[in-house]
Amino acid sequence: MLYRILTILCITLLLATGCKSKKRVTETRKKPRTERIVVERKTTEKTTSSLEETPKTEIIVPKKDASYAEIVSAYIASYSTIAMEEMLQYGIPASITLAQGILESGAGRGELTSKANNHFGIKCHKEWTGDRVYHDDDELQECFRKYKDPKYSFRDHSLFLTQRSRYQDLFKLRKDDYKGWAKGLRKAGYATDPKYPEKLISIIERYDLTKFDNEVLGTNANFLNPDDSKIGTYAVQKGDTLYSIARRFNITVDTLKEYNGLVSDTISIGQVLYLHPVKNH
Repeated sequence: MLYRILTILCITLLLATGCKSKKRVTETRKKPRTERIVVERKTTEKTTSSLEETPKTEIIVPKKDASYAEIVSAYIASYSTIAMEEMLQYGIPASITLAQGILESGAGRGELTSKANNHFGIKCHKEWTGDRVYHDDDELQECFRKYKDPKYSFRDHSLFLTQRSRYQDLFKLRKDDYKGWAKGLRKAGYATDPKYPEKLISIIERYDLTKFDNEVLGTNANFLNPDDSKIGTYAVQKGDTLYSIARRFNITVDTLKEYNGLVSDTISIGQVLYLHPVKNH
């Protein structure tokens, strides 16, 4: 009898356990909140690597009650060296670069210049991936390039002219033909103002900006009848480039190549370069 009672109890317990409802426990994981971050890439500075090695541009600030002539003089004093360096490397007359900067930036007082260090009014265009500001121009709130230092604006101006096919004819002109460059810029579509060339020429002549072209070209020296026995030479050292040598001796890369019959920028350590024209060379 006891056996039957125990058997019934076991069966009852088994049935109760089997019928017990099983609840599925589901964990509801909260999805992490994500932000859409737009990363603005900086401009690739392969062509500005040399600028990174130079100190920050020292800007001469004119006094508050300065006349316009004094403001322009301060601008020229601040940026003439940069303009000459750009002429050495890219062949754009320093007088043209300075005159454009004075005209486009209001001698450094323009809103775009003060907000973005943009001295030449260069817009973003589709290839620009650097910083930018928005400024009313031909249309409302147009996109303009922004630079961390004015020297990058001057370099970008050089690249803007040298890397666009519509400006190629400019580089066929003499480096001391500032009038030809002024007219050529307008013809190539740099500016829509029909009086743009006259304005540039007026600024160049009023402030004697051709003296910076002459300094780069060395046209103040007399090379008509050089004495070959006194011709200067330079032996290429480790780390030298044609640009660094040309800059050191205040001549253009093209002129240095012409003096030495070079057809490329390749030079070797120990190679002797002429620094002046040589007869029958």
